[in-house]
Amino acid sequence: MTLIIFHIDVNSAYLSWTAVEQLKNGAKVDLREIPAIIGGDQKSRHGVVLAKSPAAKRYGIRTGEPVANAFRKCPNLAMFPPDHKMYREKSRKLMEYLRTFTKEIEQVSVDECYMDFTSIADRYHSPIDGAVEIKDGIKEHFGFTVNIGISSNKLLAKMASDFEKPDRIHTLFPEEIQVKMWPLPIGELYMAGKSSVEVLKKLEINTIGDLARSDPALITLHLKSHGKMLWEFANGRGTDVVRAEPEEAKGIGNSTTLREDASTTEEVRPVFERLAESVSGRLKKAGKKAGMVSMEIKYYDFRTASHQVQLEKPSNDKNVLMETACSLFLEIWSGEPVRLLGIRTSKLVDETAPEQLSIFDIQMPKEPDEKHKRLKKAMDELNARFGDGAVVKASLMKKKALGKEHQPMGKDSGERASASGKGKV
Repeated sequence: MTLIIFHIDVNSAYLSWTAVEQLKNGAKVDLREIPAIIGGDQKSRHGVVLAKSPAAKRYGIRTGEPVANAFRKCPNLAMFPPDHKMYREKSRKLMEYLRTFTKEIEQVSVDECYMDFTSIADRYHSPIDGAVEIKDGIKEHFGFTVNIGISSNKLLAKMASDFEKPDRIHTLFPEEIQVKMWPLPIGELYMAGKSSVEVLKKLEINTIGDLARSDPALITLHLKSHGKMLWEFANGRGTDVVRAEPEEAKGIGNSTTLREDASTTEEVRPVFERLAESVSGRLKKAGKKAGMVSMEIKYYDFRTASHQVQLEKPSNDKNVLMETACSLFLEIWSGEPVRLLGIRTSKLVDETAPEQLSIFDIQMPKEPDEKHKRLKKAMDELNARFGDGAVVKASLMKKKALGKEHQPMGKDSGERASASGKGKV
């Protein structure tokens, strides 16, 4: 049976939902028909454009740009603040409606989801007929519009739904990618972030087709595993599994919503440092090391992206976790404002599990034996009880703190020993 997957995406969700709510409450003007935006709070969200109307788009206003820039382009622009509580309610009702068609729904953000249409395809003359019924039903029931992309995998369905908007249905099956997808600019490819696009353009890869026809080894050389993934996407390869229920968590992680959107790598790095320290501590407390590290981004408009990598060796070291997360971030970041960052670890193993050594590990210090492990554990317990530094190895103590010939110190010598190194002991 041929798989049929829909990607359903609300058109300018925040602005559409705000417009619908205003009209319901008696407004005379539809925000979707005038130059209008939904803008972030000036203090905590940097005042960025979260959603725009088609009329605002004609002025060159872009999602994610500062509100101040938008007003320079269109002085008579109408702006309204976001109402995330209302958006969540609109999203909930939309998903409830979609589940009246099939339970095979995977929601990926507040305004988009995947639907596995395969099991109900025989009810309709064609997948397009089914998509028309869903699209028109949403418009009739709720007053806003959606785009629906149709394909045999999630990647191509997502790409299709981003074609001409609003209120449209598009197909992008594997046999159509050369005509419909390959001519598009490389920046239109799903998960092709700003930094990746810059690297690809330096390689004279300007369209999705250029990437699809390139040597994957060359792309991997420059963009590592993310480059290989982009090459596969350019060739239309993606997962066909729609996950109706979240996967069981089998790892340790942490994420944080930022007080202000981060727009630079300088703002992001300290966040990953704090997250890595937290995750490292939890791994050590659980007696685990992680073989896989994943990094999560949630953008200002609630779109999410994630990327993961297998570590050469399982680790719970905070520096390893932080540097890995930062590297993953740079590989997929689109350059747009970020509101949430996360680090998650998986493929956990016991700290005491034996490791496969490579030739490069020969000169590394030996793993402590059981005697030294017990000694270290006892020292950690004493330091936890009486404070850091209560017990230390004699080899780490300063000689002058030990006194001449390690002789016991009386009152006078004790006072001299604590005199911050002034004079000789």
